[in-house]
Amino acid sequence: MKDPKELIGYEKIELYEPEKLEQLEHHYKAILELLGEEPSREGLLRTPFRVAKSLQFLTQGYDHNPEEILLSAKFKEDYREMVIVKDIEIFSMCEHHMIPFIGKAHVAYIPNGYITGLSKIARVVEAYSRRLQVQERLTTQIKDAIQKTLNPLGVAVVIEAKHLCMAMRGIQKQNSVTTTSDFTGAFERAETRAEFISLISSKLS
Repeated sequence: MKDPKELIGYEKIELYEPEKLEQLEHHYKAILELLGEEPSREGLLRTPFRVAKSLQFLTQGYDHNPEEILLSAKFKEDYREMVIVKDIEIFSMCEHHMIPFIGKAHVAYIPNGYITGLSKIARVVEAYSRRLQVQERLTTQIKDAIQKTLNPLGVAVVIEAKHLCMAMRGIQKQNSVTTTSDFTGAFERAETRAEFISLISSKLS
């Protein structure tokens, strides 16, 4: 009989550090006990292990170098108009409470002799967001990586996110959205910045 994975054409590939996984599992078991739970009951028996795997996945950005990502697809090109990758989904963890914040990043740059693969912009966003973060720093890190690696005429980054630490605890405001932005070079000019804001706000027909 065929393996069920072969029947559906899917093989789950997971990469984790075994030693780190074991230590995290041990600590999460202790956390459950401190919360008054019984880690040995059926529903929680594998929870410390699953949470340990989840946390490694959610913070995998520490293992990725955003500058190397951009350099892996850096091409010489005589194009000097705005390049925008918008609506890049973000899933990150607030470093203050280790509760998620979720949203979208809009990134633009104006090339100065070099471009990068479009997917690399999204990968840079992913590399920085998959860490313990604050939205303000995340915005600046994305901008700085692109500016340093490609040396474009300007970079613009806008992030809009909903912070579950505000929705689930504390002030408990479920509908609030936080917007951060950072600009360099040509995007510091009001007209260029206004064009960028207009383009990320519009929808294709």
